[in-house]
Amino acid sequence: MRQLTLGVRIPDRAVFASFFAGANVQAVAHLQALARGASGTVWLCGPQGSGKTHLLQATCTLASEQLSSGYFPITQLAPLGPESLEGLTQLDCVCLDDLDAVVGDPDWERALFAVHRELDERGARLVATAREPPALLRWSLRDLGSRFAASAIFALRSLDESQQLHALQLRAQLRGLELPADTARWLQRRFPRDMHTLYELLDTLDEAALEARRRLTVPFIREVLASRGQA
Repeated sequence: MRQLTLGVRIPDRAVFASFFAGANVQAVAHLQALARGASGTVWLCGPQGSGKTHLLQATCTLASEQLSSGYFPITQLAPLGPESLEGLTQLDCVCLDDLDAVVGDPDWERALFAVHRELDERGARLVATAREPPALLRWSLRDLGSRFAASAIFALRSLDESQQLHALQLRAQLRGLELPADTARWLQRRFPRDMHTLYELLDTLDEAALEARRRLTVPFIREVLASRGQA
């Protein structure tokens, strides 16, 4: 695990190298440029499982190599109140996940406006994610909505079945595992086809395969899932 300044701990696998871009190549390139020093604000939107959190964490991880940066999941911070944003403006790169969790709350929006304004004035970087683009959210502070609407906005597209297969094989390869295509297709047929679910499943199988020193074959996966009540 990697600990970043003031932020939440990010899994080591949350890097650009483990993200299969598919139709999201432009978003990936823009975020990589931002993490390497370009300034500005980026808004990532898309359905659950489209890769928003992965890309946000990858941006934070890459930026941390030369900039002070932090990853902040708003759904976890929301119960703590907008005071939890104090100190963010000291960072060079701020990554806010699930920002729509607090849109419509006047206190949160005033705090976010202050963060956005100061980061912008400093020429720092701000990346936010939400399910919808800024124009479709119900802001209580119009000026904040306008500021985010002027961001570089990328609507992430979910991977199709073939791309999902390649994404799973890439994740397995980076972890030193071989995931045969027939095994990957079996996982796609057996479980919900969103990458969050499939990646979590692969993590479970990864641990089991390392312990048993076994390949990720369908019989082995059946055995592991049956032992954990997931078959």
